[in-house]
Amino acid sequence: MSGSSAAASLRVRVDLAYDGTDFSGWAAQPGRRTVEGELTAAVTTMLRAAEPVKLTVAGRTDAGVHARGQVVHADLDAAAWAAVPGRSDRPPEAAAVTRLNGILPPDIVVRRVRQAPEGFDARFSAVRRRYLYRICDDPASLDPLRRRDTVVSRNALDVEVMDAAARTLLGLNDFAAFCKKREGATTVRTLLSYRWARLDDGTLAGTVEADAFCHSMVRALVGAVVPVGEGRRPAEWPAQVLAARRRDPAVSVMPAHGLSLEEVVYPPDEELAARAEQARSVRVLSE
Repeated sequence: MSGSSAAASLRVRVDLAYDGTDFSGWAAQPGRRTVEGELTAAVTTMLRAAEPVKLTVAGRTDAGVHARGQVVHADLDAAAWAAVPGRSDRPPEAAAVTRLNGILPPDIVVRRVRQAPEGFDARFSAVRRRYLYRICDDPASLDPLRRRDTVVSRNALDVEVMDAAARTLLGLNDFAAFCKKREGATTVRTLLSYRWARLDDGTLAGTVEADAFCHSMVRALVGAVVPVGEGRRPAEWPAQVLAARRRDPAVSVMPAHGLSLEEVVYPPDEELAARAEQARSVRVLSE
């Protein structure tokens, strides 16, 4: 909270986008430029708060990873929130968008600010997160304006076989083979969708959706199917890696700049609190 009691506070949801190129990831780190650091400073300045405002994010992106659909919540002092428009007759939600974008650097854009419904938690209420990974396998055709969000492959890729291999990873599984293990954290996740397609401009686009992701999981999932697309591994190989439940040095964690958090999806308002409670429980893989 921002120094007020629970009775005098309210929860606000912020939807934002950012170019992750020049950030050391989402999470605040001493001496490093981060998205959380910039947004915390902007919200704190807007509210004229005595202490930094605490933010809760839907998905912690790594250094260099972008976002078009990031979501954050913050518990704010109600009186400070009501004062955001100043002398303007605009509602605080509209005034906050203008003011925050006036404070933030140009590589972060606040899309929308609104009071969150009862039970909303940006992290735990989410039912799924969607990421996009872009690869260009024809370097001469790469639009130079997309070089900050597209990875170049020197080898031609078979998108159809990549798509087939990706689909073998779907469902509730232990994704330890594709995660950087954290003490006390589960690696069980439900991969809801994983597909590859070639866009009109020739770029390969990988779309990955899950209830939640482990650290480095998306980039490792991409790294598992790229060798298949190159013809160096059979289509069954990613599923074999998954079944082993341990990191395989043959799976590369792909470069960060090709990845973007595109969307975070939440249930209807009346289900938010229940979803948050469910997500806080440790996931256990059924035998």
